[in-house]
Amino acid sequence: MRIGIMGLGRIGAFHAETLAGLDAVDSLVVTDPVAAAVAAATERFGATAADSPEALLAAGVDGVVIAAATDAHPELILAAVKAGIPVFCEKPVARGVEESLEVLRAVEGSGVEVHIGYNRRFDAGCVAARRAVVSGELGDLHTVRSTTLDPAPPPPAYVAVSGGIFRDCSVHDFDIVRWVTGREVVEVYATGGNRGAEYIREAGDVDTASALLTLDDGTIAAISNSRHNARGYDVRLELHGMKDSIAVGLEDKLPLRSVEPGATFPAGTPHTFFMDRFAAAYRAELTAFTEVVAGTRTSPCTVADAIEASWIAEACTLSLHEHRPVRLDEVRKG
Repeated sequence: MRIGIMGLGRIGAFHAETLAGLDAVDSLVVTDPVAAAVAAATERFGATAADSPEALLAAGVDGVVIAAATDAHPELILAAVKAGIPVFCEKPVARGVEESLEVLRAVEGSGVEVHIGYNRRFDAGCVAARRAVVSGELGDLHTVRSTTLDPAPPPPAYVAVSGGIFRDCSVHDFDIVRWVTGREVVEVYATGGNRGAEYIREAGDVDTASALLTLDDGTIAAISNSRHNARGYDVRLELHGMKDSIAVGLEDKLPLRSVEPGATFPAGTPHTFFMDRFAAAYRAELTAFTEVVAGTRTSPCTVADAIEASWIAEACTLSLHEHRPVRLDEVRKG
């Protein structure tokens, strides 16, 4: 199949490399406002260059991968859907939930599959955790813990437009908690602080945050996030049930140092980058998208799924600013 890629920044170039290595993909068509990025992709992967998104959509592509800036997501998603071409778009759907809802309304009933990129759904550990929940081997869950700790904060320009740590970072935790447990969040309580980069505080954001989520069956999910984790990129998930407890990310590259006498775990070099930690998950995710394009499966993460994670982020952001618990039905619209 012929796949188009819109946006060749860090993640777009990474996706181009992954797609070029998939057996199902015969050729790539790429576009980006930066000519050097397009030239690099055409030279490295033998891709065909398109001088605009419109030209790319007219180039006979079977599917489109959108890795452009967030502000461009809605327009590009809708253009591909209008052209009848299946879409993979990195999260978020749009900068705000209101605009995401407009995309949802436009996509519903179109018959065109839209796959939003939440890569942890394709991480082998998270897949095994979901299987354990579904099979009942853990018994009824009572506690879930999800952690995302970045080794260093994003640049000031990104922080200024990201919408805050809950909207651009914690949403990965919110999505995976929903997906693995199969439950919905009904209430949140969030807090945060600033102990690092001053520009994060100046942007009205926090660099460290936690949230307690109450799920619709009474399970409690504890979320922990930080922009400053000097030892590395730490992503983990714990599920504690009445019969058993399991963990995702508890392996030798875990960026955590034990001070127990005689302890040698973890023994590996810590993860330092999300592309390192989730390289296999990204490959599995894009492989799934080729199956969506081929018509052998439906979208594994729809626009509606992505919006559910965004509602949790909105509730946590409100809770952070107003120092109180917030129910999801207080912020939910549409």
